[in-house]
Amino acid sequence: MKIKQLVSLFSLFILTQSCDYFSNPNDKMVKILEARNKMYNVKDNPFAAKAEVAYYDSIIKSSDEGFFKLFNEINKGNALLKLGKEAESVATIENAINRKKKIDGKEDIQSLKFLAIAYMRLGEKQNCVNYHNPESCTMPIQKNGIHTIRQGSQKAIEIYKKLLSIDPNDYESRWLLNIAYMTLGGYPLEVPKQWLIPNLNKDSGYSIKPFLDVAANAGIIGRNMSGGVIVDDFNNDNYLDIVTSDWSLDGVMHYYENDKKGKYLDYSKVSEIGRFKGGLNMIQADYDNDGDIDIFVLRGAWMRKYGRQPNSLLRNNGDGTFTDVTLKSGLYSEFPTQAGTWNDFNNDGYLDLFIGNESSDNESYPSELYLNNQDGTFTNVAKAAKCDVIAYIKGVTSADYDNDGDIDLFLSGMNKRKTLLKNTGLKKGIPQFKDVTDQAGLAGINVMTFPTWFWDYDNDGWQDIFVCGYQYNGSIAGEIAMEALNIPNESSKMYLYHNNHDGTFSDVSEISGLSKTVFAMGSNFGDIDNDGFLDMYLGTGNPDYRSLAPNRLFRNMGNGKFADVTVSSRVGNLQKGHGVAINDLDNDGDNDIFIEVGGAYLGDSFSNSLYLNSGQNNNRWIKLKLEGTESNRSAIGTKVKVTFKENGVSRSVYRILNSGGSFGASALRMEIGIGKATTIDQIEITWPKDQKKKVFKNVKPNQYIKIIEGEDNFSKINIKRILFSTVEAHSPICI
Repeated sequence: MKIKQLVSLFSLFILTQSCDYFSNPNDKMVKILEARNKMYNVKDNPFAAKAEVAYYDSIIKSSDEGFFKLFNEINKGNALLKLGKEAESVATIENAINRKKKIDGKEDIQSLKFLAIAYMRLGEKQNCVNYHNPESCTMPIQKNGIHTIRQGSQKAIEIYKKLLSIDPNDYESRWLLNIAYMTLGGYPLEVPKQWLIPNLNKDSGYSIKPFLDVAANAGIIGRNMSGGVIVDDFNNDNYLDIVTSDWSLDGVMHYYENDKKGKYLDYSKVSEIGRFKGGLNMIQADYDNDGDIDIFVLRGAWMRKYGRQPNSLLRNNGDGTFTDVTLKSGLYSEFPTQAGTWNDFNNDGYLDLFIGNESSDNESYPSELYLNNQDGTFTNVAKAAKCDVIAYIKGVTSADYDNDGDIDLFLSGMNKRKTLLKNTGLKKGIPQFKDVTDQAGLAGINVMTFPTWFWDYDNDGWQDIFVCGYQYNGSIAGEIAMEALNIPNESSKMYLYHNNHDGTFSDVSEISGLSKTVFAMGSNFGDIDNDGFLDMYLGTGNPDYRSLAPNRLFRNMGNGKFADVTVSSRVGNLQKGHGVAINDLDNDGDNDIFIEVGGAYLGDSFSNSLYLNSGQNNNRWIKLKLEGTESNRSAIGTKVKVTFKENGVSRSVYRILNSGGSFGASALRMEIGIGKATTIDQIEITWPKDQKKKVFKNVKPNQYIKIIEGEDNFSKINIKRILFSTVEAHSPICI
C-alpha cells in the first residue's frame, strides 16, 4: 500500500474515533467523505476521469510518434468524453485516427466507434444539455427535441454508415444510426432502408395520454450524475418534498421543499443536506418513531475497492435541518452498496435495516441486518439471523410474501442468483432466515439481475416478485436493436413471478408480456391511471455512453398482462435513468413520476425530470396517511385492503405500505386507485406488529385521510391542488 493511502487511512481512523473535535456534528462525516474522495482520485479508479486524463497525458508526452502514442491519444479522447469535454474529445480522437491512417492507410473500427459516439455526445451537449427543454432526448425525438445545432449527429451518421458498410450486422451502430437520424428529424423517412429499425415511434398496441416534464418550471434545474431520489413529506405539512443524491463524492445531495405554490425551493444549504456528497441510492423511514422522516444514504456501489465509503443515517431534527448520526447510531459501515430496506423484522414496533453489499471474487462484504435497539442505536445481527449473504447484491426488497406475519427478504444481484430468505420467526429475540429460493421455484434462470420489488400486481392479496435482468452480450445498444428487430438475443429480460399462495412462485414473464430486454436500473411502481392495478416505470442504461436506451413505462392491463406505453406517454428519456419515485406531486389525484437522470461520469450529467400526469380518465382514488402507535410510526409493512363495487361488480385492491422499488423511494403514504367506484365499501387495515385488523366502512372516494393505529375514526387531511406551470421552460445553460 502506498504511503499516501496509509496516511489517508490513518486520518480516517482518527476522524471516526474522535467524537468531540467538531462543533457541528455533521462536520465529521463531511470530513470523512472528503478524505475518501481524495484517496480514491487515482488513475486505477475507472470513474476518476481527471486522473485518467492526466495519466494518458504523461504517456503521450514521453512517447515517440507511432501506434502506441496514437492508441493512448484515443484513450485520452475517451477520458475527455467522461469529463464532458466533448469538442476536445472529438478533436483528439479524430486527429489520432487521421495520423494513423497516414501511417498504415487503415481505419480501426473500434476507433471509429469512439469517434462516432464522441460526435453523438457533442450533439447532445450542444442541444439537449445546454438548451434543455421538456422534449430533450425524449424518444421518439420530435418537435423541440430535434437538434438545431446539427453537426454532431451529422458527423455521427457518416461514421455509422461507414461502420455498417463494413459490418451490416453491427446492431449497436445500427441502433445509434437510427437515433442520430431521429435527433435531426430524419427518422424514419431518411434512414437508409437496409438499416432502418422500424416502429421506434410507436407503442405496442395501447396508448395513454402524454406526461409533461415540468421539472424546470418547478425549480428543479440542476444537473447531476447518477443518484437516488426520495419523494416524501419531510416537514410534516402534508405536501411532498424531494431529496436527491449524486453517486460521486464530488456530487452533492439536494433538498427541495414544496412551497405549495408550484415551486420547489432549494433548501439544501439551510437543511445541511447539501453538505453531504455521494450516495447512489437512499431510503427513508422514521427510524426513531419521533414523527419525522429520516434518510439513509447508501454509498460505494459498483466501485469495488474504491467503494469503501461510509453510509449515512441523517436524522430529521423536525426543524428543517438534518444531523448525521451514523457513528452514534452504530450504523457506520464502509462496504460498497446501494441496496437497503427498512422494515420491522422482529415485530417490536421499531424499524430495522437490512443492507445488501457488493462482494466480488477478491472482496467479501457480508450483508448486514441492524436491529433497532429502540434508543436511537442499532446492532448488526446478520450472522446470528442467518442472512449475512455474501454476493454482489444490487437490489433488496422486503415483505411478508407468505402472509404469516413475519417480514421476508428477496435479493437480486450480479452473482447470477436470486435469493429468497424466509423469516421463520424469532430465536432469542433475533429473526431467523432460511434460504428457500429453490423450494420457492425461483432458482431456474441464472442471470445477472438488478432492480426488484415485492408487489401484488394482480390484486389477489399475495405479494408477487418483479426483478429485472441486467445481463447482455456485446453492448446494450446492440441488444436493444435486436429486440426491436425481433432478432433472438441472449440478453436477460424482465422477470415476473406470481405468488402461488403455497410458498412457491411461477414465472409468468412470457404470458404477462414482460419477457423483454430493458436493462433497468432505477425504477418503481404506482398506479398511473387509478384503475387499481400497479404500473411501473423503469430507468435504463449503464455507464457506457453508447447505452442510449429509452426509459420505459409499462401499464398493467388488469388481466395479467402489461403494455409498453413509453412512446405515447412521452417519458422515454434516452439518458441514464436512476432513482424513481411515483406519487401525486400536484395533489390532483393521479400519480406523477420523478426520475433522477444522469450517468456515472461527470460528462454524463443530465437534468432530472418531473413528469406531470395530465390525467388519464375520471377514475376515483383514495389517499391514506397511516401512523403506527404499537407498530412502527412510519407504518411500513401495514397491509391495506380496499373493497368497492365497480360497474356493479365487487372487487378489492391490496397494498402494503413501503417506498416501492429497490432504487428510488416513493412517499410513505398510500395512493390507491379505485376505478369508477362511487363509494368505498370498506378499508381494512392490518397493522404489522401484531396483525390486528381495523375496518372502516362506507368511505367517500377522492379524499386524503389519516388513520392512526388503535383509533376508531379517521380524520380528513385538507390539501390544495398545486399548479405547476406547463408553459415550456428551458433549464439554464451550464457549460
